[in-house]
Amino acid sequence: MIMTLFFILVFTIIMMSVLMIIPVINIHKKLDREKSSPFECGFDPFSKPRVSFSIHFFSVSLMFLIFDIEITLVLPTPILIKEINMLNWLLSCFFLFSVLILGLIMEWKQGSMNWM
Repeated sequence: MIMTLFFILVFTIIMMSVLMIIPVINIHKKLDREKSSPFECGFDPFSKPRVSFSIHFFSVSLMFLIFDIEITLVLPTPILIKEINMLNWLLSCFFLFSVLILGLIMEWKQGSMNWM
């Protein structure tokens, strides 16, 4: 008797699971061309002569990432002010900022920061 009830319970659970999965499977079969394609930063993946993005866009996004990482390195300083050696922190921040400012000046002089 217990085995029969156990079998009925397991069978019911399996059937309910299958019945719940069937609508989801049918929805995924009805995908159109745009939904099944990968998203690539606004480029149309279905056009044959795909135009590559400009190096200027890449340069600006790279500068954004570098300055974003710099912010994440300097931002926790007020929280850690009691636990850090101020002289080492000042020297490392001076070095980091000087490298970033020199790189920014170099990018500016090469004209990669000017939008055309």
